[in-house]
Amino acid sequence: MFDKLEKVLGPLASKLSSNKVLAAIRDGFLVGTPLIIAASIFLVIGNFPIEGYEKFVAQFLGEGWDGYLNAVIRSTFGVIALLGVIGIGYYYAKAKGVEGISGAAVSLVAFLIISPQSHDLFVNAEGKAFRGFALRNLGTEGLFLAMITALLAVTVFAAVKNKGWTIKLPEGVPPAVMNSFAALIPSMFVMLLFFVLRLFFYFFTKDQYAHDFIYKVLQGPLEGLGKNFFFEPIYQFLSTLFWFFGINGPAVTNTVFSPLHLAMTTGNQEAFAAHMPLPHIFTGSFSDFFCNFGGGGSTLSLVLLMIFKGKSERMKKLGKLSIVPGIFGINEMVIFGLPVVLNPIIAIPFILTPLVNIGLSTLATLWGIIPYTTGASLPWTTPFFFSGWLSTGSIVAGFFQIGLIIIGCLIYYPFFKALDKQYLHEEENAGMLKGDELDDVDLNDLSFDDL
Repeated sequence: MFDKLEKVLGPLASKLSSNKVLAAIRDGFLVGTPLIIAASIFLVIGNFPIEGYEKFVAQFLGEGWDGYLNAVIRSTFGVIALLGVIGIGYYYAKAKGVEGISGAAVSLVAFLIISPQSHDLFVNAEGKAFRGFALRNLGTEGLFLAMITALLAVTVFAAVKNKGWTIKLPEGVPPAVMNSFAALIPSMFVMLLFFVLRLFFYFFTKDQYAHDFIYKVLQGPLEGLGKNFFFEPIYQFLSTLFWFFGINGPAVTNTVFSPLHLAMTTGNQEAFAAHMPLPHIFTGSFSDFFCNFGGGGSTLSLVLLMIFKGKSERMKKLGKLSIVPGIFGINEMVIFGLPVVLNPIIAIPFILTPLVNIGLSTLATLWGIIPYTTGASLPWTTPFFFSGWLSTGSIVAGFFQIGLIIIGCLIYYPFFKALDKQYLHEEENAGMLKGDELDDVDLNDLSFDDL
């Protein structure tokens, strides 16, 4: 059975991870990740989960001090679509064989061309709408349009450039000048295309702008899918299944699921900053901190069993080596050293434990035992307890994580016991074999004549 699955999943993973479009989307959104994490620190500082914290700080900085932090928060979460269009444009251009910076620049301009440039709901005394870009369109609601824009803009740019429709300068001209002139005509084609698209949406659709059209037709329904209770279990199951076959699961599944996780995370952050009810359970933080502990398959529970209950030397030594990386969510040592890969004994708990964690965490969130994640994007290496506490603002979530790890130990235990017994038996047989080999040595057979 495993052989058949490997034959199916191996090529599928290879196709998904090597697909230029999906790879560009995956890598493009990673451009904004360090900025989002840094901004999340400001978000946590402004809303640190300790009772009386805000009033205490207000004694020194004055009332409304947390509002000063919004300049940083809005400048990152509020322009997540801009960061996405730049990143996707850059990586897709490189995949197409053109300069990455040119792809990023032309994608950004194309996105701004097609974006509303006035606030129709805000008018001055003369009845004229205020000019400018609304953060609403540059943030979460513009994510999917940013993806489409970057892919289309770079495709046109690369096609025109590869046809040789460029201005060629004589040799000796500085490379920067030469590249800028080479990008002139392809850029004009892109800008003309998106200008026509802007006019089309404005005059021939009810929504008038591509943002509203794409959100209603594509992004809104997909975010609705993200609210479905099967969304996160499917994601975790596929990620864990790929890991079982030695393939980095998230590297494959994130090509599809990452934009949705990002949209829901940002949606919760915006609602949290506005003191509104949080809309999404399955955010990126929920996926990182309440489904797996110690890496894919929630193997931190297994590592703890290896240390405290292991009888074979292989289990005990590997457990001690794996505990520190496991606390920070790194488990390749267990995946390939135990191994978990293609190990039928450990397959059931490896796949089952994350699904149990998802189910219990979802129920705990719905029942109000733990709060919704606030949208604060912490590094995925943040240790348990602290990750639960800071991502939700509730220390109860930290203790809940510990409870999930204990439950994981119970799930893993009978399978771990069987594997440990097998390894112990192998070690004993290896020791007996070495002893038998020594017994077969006869000192009378030794000769020094040839020395």
